[in-house]
Amino acid sequence: MKVALIGAGFVGTAVLKELARRGHEVKVLVRHPEKVTVTDPKITAVKTDVFNDAELKAQLKGADAVISAYNAGWTNPDIYPEFMKGAEAILHGVKKAGIKRLLIVGGAGSLYLPDGTQIVDDPAFPEAWKAGAQAARDFLNEIRHEQELDWTFLSPAVEMHQGTSGERKGTYRTGLDHPVYNQEGRSFISVEDLSVALADELEYPQQIRRRFTVAY
Repeated sequence: MKVALIGAGFVGTAVLKELARRGHEVKVLVRHPEKVTVTDPKITAVKTDVFNDAELKAQLKGADAVISAYNAGWTNPDIYPEFMKGAEAILHGVKKAGIKRLLIVGGAGSLYLPDGTQIVDDPAFPEAWKAGAQAARDFLNEIRHEQELDWTFLSPAVEMHQGTSGERKGTYRTGLDHPVYNQEGRSFISVEDLSVALADELEYPQQIRRRFTVAY
């Protein structure tokens, strides 16, 4: 497929590697193309401002699908409003470019604990990540009303890490609005296998217009 990938940070880079591994033609839309470290003949990195409507539409045009790994920056003091503004700009840009399929990498904070509390609202949730997690949660609530696009929102496991030596098992289990736990009570996945799950959903859609989560 021709895929437009927005963002190439921690998650975006892993997603890019997985897409390249599968032979997809990927246009990476980023603020700093020179920082994209994955090289492949089918990868093109393009400087793009998601807040520029015309620029974003032009760069998205012609893609079969868009994957958003957009992040306003965890250390950004304005992460909440900037994330919401950026996510909404991407949503509108996809529509204006005439693309039907949008996959979004969100956070685990919007998943529900057994008592019905969302993880981000738990008193133990780290303060440093709260504003970004709240933004991802609130955007999920917005996009649930979206009926024009075939969207999918992927929440990672409660714990996500970069696998040792680029660990990619190629396996995972799925859930919807609650974390997936193993027998030891942990919910975790490597960023490599999160990317496997996202690429699988891109190629074989199973979660149209809903959120899902993955873990080992």
